[in-house]
Amino acid sequence: MVPDLSGAGRGGRAMKRWWAAMANSWNGLRACAGTEAAFREEIVLLFVAVPAAMVLAADPWKRALLLSPIVLLLVIELLNTAIEKLCDRITGEFDPAIGRVKDMGSAAIGVTLIATAAVWLFAVADYVRM
Repeated sequence: MVPDLSGAGRGGRAMKRWWAAMANSWNGLRACAGTEAAFREEIVLLFVAVPAAMVLAADPWKRALLLSPIVLLLVIELLNTAIEKLCDRITGEFDPAIGRVKDMGSAAIGVTLIATAAVWLFAVADYVRM
């Protein structure tokens, strides 16, 4: 059976939702890249990490393991940015509770950066030892 992509049936609605979700995701990435220097730096890190992973790891699954924490870092940066933007939208005034929420988002980034650095240090040490 051929799926209905015309929009008249359930398949068409699913495709429209999928395209809308993709457009929203793209808009979110562009918005974050446009306002957050840290996100742009992490994108550069990913572009540097891809060829480095090719050198450091021969197996595709090891390359994926090296790149995964950087992708996770991007995801957490997006979520942290969303939290910060929402908090700023709620109130422009200083609020200690909102400050703690923002600090927790920053802590998530910090923990992920440490984990990412550890993974890459282990990979470099293993490569040098070979």
